[in-house]
Amino acid sequence: MSVKVAILFYSTYGTNHQMAEIAAEAARAAGAEVKLLRIAETAPAEVVNGQDAWKAQVEKAAAIPAATPEDMEWADAYIFSAPTRFGGAPSQLRAFIDTLGGQWFTGKLANKAVSAMTSAQNAHGGQEATILGLYTTFMHWGSVIVAPGYTDQALFATGGNPYGYSHTQGAEFDDKAKASIGHQARRTVEIAAKLKG
Repeated sequence: MSVKVAILFYSTYGTNHQMAEIAAEAARAAGAEVKLLRIAETAPAEVVNGQDAWKAQVEKAAAIPAATPEDMEWADAYIFSAPTRFGGAPSQLRAFIDTLGGQWFTGKLANKAVSAMTSAQNAHGGQEATILGLYTTFMHWGSVIVAPGYTDQALFATGGNPYGYSHTQGAEFDDKAKASIGHQARRTVEIAAKLKG
């Protein structure tokens, strides 16, 4: 009985899309059935189209299904990846979370493994606050937070963030970054399997 993992990302310029792809590959390698899902864009088209890099990312991700509340019911585990916006999750992700009242109220998000990753323009741009803010929401759901902690040497090679992987926008996704994201994804699958079992 494989674990079903929804990997949900919002990405303005492509960083969190790449992180989600790396996590999806690691989760599949760990034996999970994976749905890679984008969080729908809610910014006005004229704003998106006014920035070439933002427009290009929207076009690149267009073929990936948008996340739905039904996907949240389907999954045994969730991995979220989204940039920080002033120390919190972007409005696009918060808007999606606001659609999940029915699932929360009926307990369909409870007892499922959940983990989060983020990025910012600089190394101290609110990453930890963004992840911890998301974890507060997940606690309301009754989900089981699966932080990477200090459970693998890969964490120390990328700055030692025990809450969830965080990336500095523009930095290369080198082997150290991929190892850290991969560990977080595998750990989420492992804990989800125990919860499901």
